[in-house]
Amino acid sequence: MTTSTTGATQAAEGTPTPPPPALSAKVQVPESAGYRFKRAMLGKPLVNDQLHAEKLSRPIALGVLAPDCVSSSAYGTEQMLTQLLPVFGAAGFALVMPITGVILFLLVVLTLCYRDVVSVYTRAGGSYVVARENFGVNIAQVAAVALLIDYIVTVAVQITAGTIAVSSWLQLTFNVDITGWSLWISVLMICLLCYGNLRGIREAGRSFAIPMYFYVVMIGLTVVAGLVKFALGDLPKANNLHQQNLGVLQLGHDTQTLLAFAAILGLLKAFANGGSSLTGLEAISNGVSIFRKPTGANARKAMLYMSVMLGTLVLGISILAWHAQTTPYSSGSPSVLAQIASLTWGHNWFGTAMLTIVQLATALILYTGGNTSFNGFPFLASFVAEDSFLPRQLMHRGHRLAFSNGIIILAAVSLALLVGLQGNLTRLVSLYAIGVFTGFTMAAAGLFKYHKLRNEKGRTIKLLINGSACVLSAAVVLIFATVKFTEGAWMVVVVFPIGVFALIKLNERYRREAAALAQAPASASLPTLTRNTVLVLVDSVDLAVIKALRYARSLRPVDLRAVHFMIDSKHAELLRKGWDKSVAADVPLEIIEVPDRRLRRAAVELAARTSEESDSEVTILLPRRSFHATSRLLHDRTADAIAGAVSKLPHVAAMIVPFDVAEAIEELEAARRERSRTPKSDAVGNGVGTADPRTRPIRATKKMLLECEPDNGAAPSQPGAPIPINAVRWRNRATLEGRIRSVYVGPVSGSPALEAELYDETGGITLVFLGRRTIPGIEPGARMRVEGMVGEMEGYLAMSNPSYMLLPRDGEPDEEDS
Repeated sequence: MTTSTTGATQAAEGTPTPPPPALSAKVQVPESAGYRFKRAMLGKPLVNDQLHAEKLSRPIALGVLAPDCVSSSAYGTEQMLTQLLPVFGAAGFALVMPITGVILFLLVVLTLCYRDVVSVYTRAGGSYVVARENFGVNIAQVAAVALLIDYIVTVAVQITAGTIAVSSWLQLTFNVDITGWSLWISVLMICLLCYGNLRGIREAGRSFAIPMYFYVVMIGLTVVAGLVKFALGDLPKANNLHQQNLGVLQLGHDTQTLLAFAAILGLLKAFANGGSSLTGLEAISNGVSIFRKPTGANARKAMLYMSVMLGTLVLGISILAWHAQTTPYSSGSPSVLAQIASLTWGHNWFGTAMLTIVQLATALILYTGGNTSFNGFPFLASFVAEDSFLPRQLMHRGHRLAFSNGIIILAAVSLALLVGLQGNLTRLVSLYAIGVFTGFTMAAAGLFKYHKLRNEKGRTIKLLINGSACVLSAAVVLIFATVKFTEGAWMVVVVFPIGVFALIKLNERYRREAAALAQAPASASLPTLTRNTVLVLVDSVDLAVIKALRYARSLRPVDLRAVHFMIDSKHAELLRKGWDKSVAADVPLEIIEVPDRRLRRAAVELAARTSEESDSEVTILLPRRSFHATSRLLHDRTADAIAGAVSKLPHVAAMIVPFDVAEAIEELEAARRERSRTPKSDAVGNGVGTADPRTRPIRATKKMLLECEPDNGAAPSQPGAPIPINAVRWRNRATLEGRIRSVYVGPVSGSPALEAELYDETGGITLVFLGRRTIPGIEPGARMRVEGMVGEMEGYLAMSNPSYMLLPRDGEPDEEDS
């Protein structure tokens, strides 16, 4: 530690040496209007230490990850009936059972496949990670596009189905029809979910597990009660529900056999729609990393439990729909599940209460299932962007540590899809299974290759399971793309290859850019010039130009001059006269005629000529005035265009020097208001506006420290009792606690030293560890407690070689929670 020369002189003259100030806790920089609005809407920003992976127990993790999958039982059977009844009439109720059987067989095969996935790959990412590890990053983009499409459609389908659940309850309980408002209710729900996730709703929140178990219990009770009534012969038909309601799906009256083309097409469409019951099956593999250890074992059991719940509910709902003959409505409301609940529980007060609870549980799990996409889509997009196949902006966490860009994109695209298809659930489901089952295909194919290359126990059965899952999933994709092509699947068929192609081409662009930046540029072989000529391009004499000239002087060039490209001779003459009278008159002004008004060409010629003639590096400074968003349309962006053009020349660099005009306007208006409120006599008498800048008050931190100057009776702070940094006493021992803001390694008296700035809410102090370049744990963001003698370094408070103890970071989980 050293004492400044000024302090030593003062001490010699008998003047008490003032203590050095602490580092300022915060530099008062005005926030932009955009940031103030964002903070008002989203709340206080979260810091990086509050981002930690929360590991969940198996029941909680199951409840968090399963809603997307389990909730599909609410509409899977109904979607099969929408395709069967118009073709086969009443016989379609019976045909729903064999199709349900085929879907349950698929469920078993895919469950075995994904149990293998979570055993081998315990990192979040699902089929994308499997495909990337086994087929490479290019092929993995097929899985990436499939999952991204799946997430987008999931939001639209789940939110639409949730709104139908609410509409069904109102229609069956109060005979209130809100189907005309259903689309806008769904739009509002997506906007609310987007806003909530931008504020930082966490998928790992335990409260998200409640709707899943609530739904399973209530629908399970309904299915059991309905099957008991069916066994006793007390389960009524749904005909009485349809007598006073319009919009019931019309039953077909065709007499063709099951082998007729139209009948086969109807069966395939019903199977394709029923495949929506399996959506969300990949959710556990996509979020496997949130399980506590042993991760693979917990995820496998959760996968089994989720599939058992889904299969049981789908089978039970299909049986009850078959026997109660619940017919779907063209508007979707009341839903088949709501009709089953109404028939099962009856129409008395108890039945009404149970119907209300069932529909509440259904709406909650469907909306929660939609919210899972707002967690999965941004994370997957960040993985793909990390591999340089999506724009890197998707890797950035926002104000509340969420991947804000991904959330906004998901909300925008799902809203467009929802509005474009008018919130029709059947049409939305037509887009569903292609993306879902393509992901299943990629995961199964990747696992098949993984096991084929290894000689391991159970290899044959694993190859059989994954091979079967791959073939069956690919068959579903082909069936869906064929029979649903004219009903909307064409959009996915067209978008899918375009999306994969775009991702691969974007990656090629990133790789070319990286290769170009990594190689030695052609100008690297040119000699380095030690001289520097600075040209400041001007078109007026204002604060922006003065700021640029001030910066230009700080570069200490061998030659500094201002340059004006003359397009208008009268303006140039006025500029010259104003320049001679301004504070910039000591800088020579060169006026160059540009008769063809090609400013960029003129700037390039000037820079090349100056570099050649002066044999020096040339720096061109361009003042740029920043305006409010509404004022930007009134001003051009010439500076950007000139900077881009001249930067291509060797030995030439262009720099933009921004000046905030909007802030200058605010300061000017504030000064005018202040002058209007201050009487002229007071202003003169008190010296307002004439004070010497050197007499302005010292910043608050120094003022507080001056008041805390040590005296002979002052007692040092006790070790182990941390005090605020702004309360430390110079030349006394102190115990402090705070957070490391920055770390710097530099020489002190010729020896290496590690300098760290420790801050709390009140101020900061420099910690100097002499003879050290690195210390494990002392890094930006670390929290620590230090104890030592408070001294001075470069005019600020500092501690030399203090004793220290590292503390847990803010938001860091305890050992038992990890």
